[in-house]
Amino acid sequence: MDKILVLDFGGQYNQLIARRVRAFNVFAEIKPYNKISPEEIASAGYKGVIFTGGPNSVYDKKSPHYSKDILSLGIPILGICYGHQLLAYISGGKIEPARSGSEYGKTELFADKNILFDGVPQNSTCYMSHTDYVSELPDGFKIIAHTDNCLCAAMANDKNRLYGVQFHPEVTHTEYGSQILKNFVFGVCGCKPDWKMSDFITRTTEKYKKELAGKKVLLALSGGVDSSVAAVLLHKAIGNNLYCVFVDHGLLRLHEGDYVEKTLGGKLGVNVIRVNAEEKFLGKLSGVTSPEQKRKIIGEEFIRVFESEAKKLGKIDILAQGTIYPDVIESGKGDSAVIKSHHNVGGLPDVMSFESIIEPLRDLFKDEVREVGERLGIPKELVWRQPFPGPGLAVRVIGEITKEKLELLKKADAVFREELENSQKRPSQYFAVLLDTKSVGVMGDGRTYGYTVALRAVDTHDFMTAGWSQLDYDVLERVSSRITNKIKGITRVVYDITSKPPATVEWE
Repeated sequence: MDKILVLDFGGQYNQLIARRVRAFNVFAEIKPYNKISPEEIASAGYKGVIFTGGPNSVYDKKSPHYSKDILSLGIPILGICYGHQLLAYISGGKIEPARSGSEYGKTELFADKNILFDGVPQNSTCYMSHTDYVSELPDGFKIIAHTDNCLCAAMANDKNRLYGVQFHPEVTHTEYGSQILKNFVFGVCGCKPDWKMSDFITRTTEKYKKELAGKKVLLALSGGVDSSVAAVLLHKAIGNNLYCVFVDHGLLRLHEGDYVEKTLGGKLGVNVIRVNAEEKFLGKLSGVTSPEQKRKIIGEEFIRVFESEAKKLGKIDILAQGTIYPDVIESGKGDSAVIKSHHNVGGLPDVMSFESIIEPLRDLFKDEVREVGERLGIPKELVWRQPFPGPGLAVRVIGEITKEKLELLKKADAVFREELENSQKRPSQYFAVLLDTKSVGVMGDGRTYGYTVALRAVDTHDFMTAGWSQLDYDVLERVSSRITNKIKGITRVVYDITSKPPATVEWE
């Protein structure tokens, strides 16, 4: 099986690079730059190496570097953003702060003829995010693309099969990014498309059959797509030794608890233990307004509930979670910058009574998780449910959480989801947020004073980047009318038109 190594230097889109490569049916794996040597790369049989982006400056002595010995392996290399600069640096080039300032967002790219740009027009759009640039090329390299503000937007050493791009081809904002990566994987590296998602299921199932033989596993079941797929995957591996604790913390969507219990426990035969802990969670969250503190509290309380249930079940060895890679990368990993912590990544308490934690979906993106779910035979209505954050509606109620606010949000969110599910356009994700502000309204001849609801809908392929969804005005009008007329306590509805970046999909 041909494979590509993604050498991780701490950027925010590193796993997305691997996702793009895997979409070509070529296996890609990520290794931290300081966890694998050039000798190990050579012996592992990689067909190519991709240097990722990162938040540092190459000329900073504290920034992540790599041995120039990798250049003598004869393995093709593609450097992206920081990786592009690092490749130039270790090859003998020079990196400086950009003279015209930072370059961020969509930028017009002018490309020359080169194997890396086969099938790419001379003029296209790319996504830039950098403050430094390659000011002097290394020997043997030539410039193969530029922008108005960056002379060396891409470089090539065709003889040694070394390439660098200052922009990010892995994000959807780069118009021909997928084609550029495909050119590197197939045209430069000569890979064969011989890896499929079914391989992941087989490999993961066999792995846990061996590793968890004779052990009891407690799964943190949130009711979302990720933890549900993790539950069925582990059930396939270890059967009745899996105990799925479903914590109904009162922060779920309307009627969600009943649906999860019926689908997983009834239709799929998974051992689901439902725990009603609404009062406990709301009590802990009383008066808390900080989103990070909410996540930490919920993470702590989740584990405490699991520990309590584990005691009732006897000896439990392992805690399992439905963590996926966007959770990991946004919580900060290695040299990555922390965007926000997730309750099942950054909010775990220091003291736990389990041997270890397993996260079978940790290296997958949302679309890959859905594909795994479908291959496992999970009903489509569950696999394609709307993504839902681990902390639930706690991060969709801005400010302090109360039962009254939760009830308002549950009803408003249900209206929004119902209207979009019946419309022609179905965004990748859509939900409502209850703001911590009240405004004046009018109903009949009377004055009202109630909360504001923000509607959020985005289109995305990977949930690492996303654009706001341009919904039809008549749909938005129906949603607004139903919410303000039928839900007492909400007087105003607004629509969020911010993409990711600069925002995240969730508000908190």
